[in-house]
Amino acid sequence: MAWSAGLPLLVLGASLLPAAATLLWSAHRRALRIALSLGGALTKLVLVGVMLVGVARGERYEWRAPFLLDLDLVLRADSIGLLLVGLAAVLWLFTTIYAVGYLEGSPRPASFFGFSSLSVAAIVGVALAGNPVTFLLFFEVLTVATYPLVVHSGTRAALAAGTRYLVFALTGGAALLAGVLVLHALAGPVDFTSGGVLDGGASRGQLTALFVGLVAAVGVKAALVPLHLWLPGAHSIAPGPASALLSGLTVNAGAFGIARIVFDVYGLELATDLGVLGPLGVLAAVTVVYGSLRALAQDELKRRLAYSTVSQLSYIALGVAVAGPLAATGGLVHLVHQGIMKATLFYCAGGLSQTLGVTHVSELNGVGRRMPLTMAAFTVASLGMIGVPPLAGFVTKWVLGLGSLQAGAGWVVGVLVASSLLNAAYFLPIVYRAWFLDPDRAWPREHAPTTRAETRPTLLGPPLVTAALTLLVGVLAGAELSPLTWASFVVEGVFE
Repeated sequence: MAWSAGLPLLVLGASLLPAAATLLWSAHRRALRIALSLGGALTKLVLVGVMLVGVARGERYEWRAPFLLDLDLVLRADSIGLLLVGLAAVLWLFTTIYAVGYLEGSPRPASFFGFSSLSVAAIVGVALAGNPVTFLLFFEVLTVATYPLVVHSGTRAALAAGTRYLVFALTGGAALLAGVLVLHALAGPVDFTSGGVLDGGASRGQLTALFVGLVAAVGVKAALVPLHLWLPGAHSIAPGPASALLSGLTVNAGAFGIARIVFDVYGLELATDLGVLGPLGVLAAVTVVYGSLRALAQDELKRRLAYSTVSQLSYIALGVAVAGPLAATGGLVHLVHQGIMKATLFYCAGGLSQTLGVTHVSELNGVGRRMPLTMAAFTVASLGMIGVPPLAGFVTKWVLGLGSLQAGAGWVVGVLVASSLLNAAYFLPIVYRAWFLDPDRAWPREHAPTTRAETRPTLLGPPLVTAALTLLVGVLAGAELSPLTWASFVVEGVFE
């Protein structure tokens, strides 16, 4: 097998093999399962780096195998897919390190490591899918792999949240299957192609209905209103590292799917002609504002973060729907920015819960004095979400806002301003309580290795690194291979 053909398969295998090994025969071998997960994560990071450099130089990486009748399974490293693959490689590594400390002494740690590795494999498969049937296959595997993460604790609340997630996800999967079947009937066995694969030969009604069905199918994981109802419960009840994976990666797979449908199934010209992008933009804007309003009312910290995910994720769909090159760049780069910032916030929330037993905003008074580094990371990610320069969220909002003005969609700027104000309204009270109010309790120290350490190193290191990345991807936004530069590279191919 040629290196260029085998590399996508190796990137997939770097998380698929540890998943299989952990679930099948290393359940009671702690050191082995940790080594498998960390080894796979480091291997994936190196391989993804090789693909990023190669694709930037114009190299082609594609693996193809016969699957069903005239259909092939196709894994292809293209520029848009590598945005999600790169994020997955980074977050899997740090979430694995974080999980080592978080799950210490908890029941069924092997289940978490196995299914989290399988979830990452599914996300990589979604990102590298070269045609709709391969995308469908891995999108469904993602549902199967993430369900055990949601119900990991086994409590009644977790099982209820998992059931709701499964109902929504399987319904979306059925809709996606129907959509891919219709697409195959209209266009035949097609690969994803920049500019689209539909030539408009079908009626406008058929094409519009297919667009709505496909977007709704992937919109379940993208948490578009009203398809978001599973997310707050699932993300708040899952263990900390699972919440970080779900909000940092899994939901991004849905937003990524919307971009694939617009850019590589319909193409901007046909989508604009059908008039489907305007309603998509409005729905995304409604979701942005709605998620923030609901976050305001949440006292449970992880539930507030979950509604923030509902809001922030729709920036991606909003940028795609505006159909301007700079706006699309802003939307696509937020796929990476949102993932990094939200993982940071959930890492910090998990650290607070594990170390101090704090789970609600109203319990955070003075917590910055007990866990200053954790709260510093939380503060950086919060300010990034608000859009304070020069952090990652500011880059997203600046590029998306400027691009919307250039595309004649100035109303999007109003949505961004409203969103930023609402972000401030639900993040700044947390920051204020943590740093400026006196503690209303004596903080426990039984989880700390020494009386001066604020928490386990494995719980502290990952949020500090991802908080630093939140700053670096903003300050170095113009650097070669930065998320913004790469998103611009993706958009050049879409609008050429």
